[in-house]
Amino acid sequence: MNAAVDHPLEALEQALGAERRALLAHDVDALLSSTAAKLVALRRAEALPPEAALVERVTALRVLNQANSVLLARRRREVNWALRHLGRVEATGVYDSTGQPGARPQARCLGVG
Repeated sequence: MNAAVDHPLEALEQALGAERRALLAHDVDALLSSTAAKLVALRRAEALPPEAALVERVTALRVLNQANSVLLARRRREVNWALRHLGRVEATGVYDSTGQPGARPQARCLGVG
């Protein structure tokens, strides 16, 4: 492992930065690899003994992670909007009368012939 990223919080910061760049670039492969790196770094960071000196750093990383989640939610809404307008059916998160998750098909005319 690179000496610059030996510390789990360094690795976490780099993974969060890579995740943000992937989200902004709409790069799915980079998003998947940065998410995997983030999870590995988080597991390593959770194993660290608590240190008062790291509280500010962890707080800053939490804020960065929340900003990434807002960006990810925006991307998901964009994809859902596009799918809806292309006439694709998506799960609505609604349950039917039998308690089964259901999707409500929404047919849309995309053009006038």
